[in-house]
Amino acid sequence: MELGDAAALLLAACAACLMVFWEWKRRQRTSKLPPGPTFLELLGYLLQAWNKGVLQILWKVREKYGPVFMANFGMRQVVFFCDSDSVREALVDQGEEFSGRARMDSVDRFFHGHGVVMANGERWKQLRRFSASTLRNFGMGKKSIEERIQEESQYLVEEMGKNKGSPFDPSLAITHSIANIICSIVFGNRFDYKDQNFLNLMGSINNLFLDMSKISTLFYEMFPRIMPYIPGPHNQAHKHYKALHDFILERMRINQQSLDPSCPRDFIDSFLVRMEEEKQNPQSEFSTRNLVDTAIQLFFGGTETTSSTLRFGLLLLMKYPEVQDKVHEEIDHVIGRTHSPAMNDRGRMPYTNAVIHEIQRLANILPIGVPHKVTCDTHFRGYLLPKDTDVYMILGILLQDPKYFKDPKSFHPEHFLDEEGHFKRNDSFLPFGTGKRVCLGKSLALMELFLMLTTILQRFTLKSPKEPQEIDLTPKVNELGIVPPNYELYALPREEGLHDSA
Repeated sequence: MELGDAAALLLAACAACLMVFWEWKRRQRTSKLPPGPTFLELLGYLLQAWNKGVLQILWKVREKYGPVFMANFGMRQVVFFCDSDSVREALVDQGEEFSGRARMDSVDRFFHGHGVVMANGERWKQLRRFSASTLRNFGMGKKSIEERIQEESQYLVEEMGKNKGSPFDPSLAITHSIANIICSIVFGNRFDYKDQNFLNLMGSINNLFLDMSKISTLFYEMFPRIMPYIPGPHNQAHKHYKALHDFILERMRINQQSLDPSCPRDFIDSFLVRMEEEKQNPQSEFSTRNLVDTAIQLFFGGTETTSSTLRFGLLLLMKYPEVQDKVHEEIDHVIGRTHSPAMNDRGRMPYTNAVIHEIQRLANILPIGVPHKVTCDTHFRGYLLPKDTDVYMILGILLQDPKYFKDPKSFHPEHFLDEEGHFKRNDSFLPFGTGKRVCLGKSLALMELFLMLTTILQRFTLKSPKEPQEIDLTPKVNELGIVPPNYELYALPREEGLHDSA
C-alpha cells in the first residue's frame, strides 16, 4: 500500500470514528427527541434520493420509525411529521408553539427573514395581519376577485382557441392567466400575454421554482457553507430572485409617484400608505424591504403552484377521458354553455369538485411543504422538542396515505365522493397546510382552479396527440417540488347551441 493510500484510508477511518462519536453524543443529548435514522443511515437514504426522489425515501423512513421521526440535516435537528393526525395535533391543537418559520438557507440567502412567508415573531404577526386584511379588501374570497378570475378565464380560452384545433403547449397561457390574477391584486392591473416585461417576469418565476425544486436545494440545506462553491442549479436561483426584486422595486417607485393615500389601488399602494403612517414607529415592520419581499412571495406563491396544478389537471383529464366526459356532463347540466361558471355553481357540482380535489392530491406540487419551527421548548406525544427545532410537515405523504385514500397512486375522483355521489371531505387532504401558517392564498387558489377548469371544459374537449394509455404523467422534476411534464394538447371547440339548465 502506498503512503498516499494509507493516509487517505487513515483519514477516512478517523472521519468515520468522529461521525460515530458525534452521533453517540447527539443521541445522549437528545434522548427526548423522536427516534430516527443515524447519520450514516441518513447518508445512505440521501444517496438513494438522487434516483428515487425525496418523498419515496421519507416513506421508507416512516415505515421504519413511524409517522413522527427525527433526522440530522448537517448540524440541525429536524423533526418530520408524516400523517394527518400528527400534523393537526401540532399545527391546530398546539398552533402557537408550531407557528415559527424554520430557517431555510437556500431561501434565506435572498430574503434574510423578510417577507410574510419567511418572517418570524413580531415581524410575521404584523405582516400576516396586514396581508390577510389587504387581500380581503382587494377581493380575496369576495365577488370582485371572482369577477377578475372569470374575466381572465375568458382571456385564457380565447388564447387557447387561437390554435384552431392544432396541437399546442398550454403551459405559458395557463401560467400567464394565473399570474394575471395576483398581478391585479398586487399591481392593480393585468398584463397582455405578449408583454415583454411580463414574459420576463414569468420566466424568472418559472426558472426559480424549477431550480429550487431540485435535490441540490436539499443538500444546500444540509451543507450551506459548502454548496455555494459547488456548481449547480441552486446557484442559478439568485439571478431569478434579483429579476423579481428589481421588477417589484420599479413597480413600487411607479406607485409612489401617483399614490393617493385616500384611495389605494392595489397591495403595493396599501403597503406604502401603512409605511407612511408608521414611519415614526421604531417597532414597525413596514419597510421597503418587507414590501418588496412580501410582494415577491405573494406573487411567487400565487402563480407557480396553482398554474402547475392546473397544467397537471389538463394532462390527467386527457389520460382519463371518461372523467373529462363526466365533468362535461355536469357542466352542461348545471351551468350550460352560455353562462360563465361562478363559485355558487360549485355546491351543485360534486363530481367536478371531487375531480379538482383529486387533481390537487395527485399533482402534489409541494410534497415537503414549507418548514415550521417550534417557538419554545415544546412537549409533543411524550417527546421534548427544544426551542427552534425545525419541523417538516410532509404533505405529499398525507396526500397519498392509504389509510385515507383507497387507491392513492391512481386518479380516482371517488376518493372525494360518498356512495350517493355527494362530495365528501377527507381529513388527510391538506395541500395548503393548516393552522396559523396556512397558505394565505388558499381561497384564491381554490377559486382559480374551479373557475378556470370549468371555463376551459365548458368551451373545449381536450385531447392529446397520443393515445390516453401512452400519456406519461412522470413529472419533469420530482424532488422538493414537483413540476409537471411538458406536453401538447388539442383544444377542440364543443358544439354550440345547448341551452342553460333551468
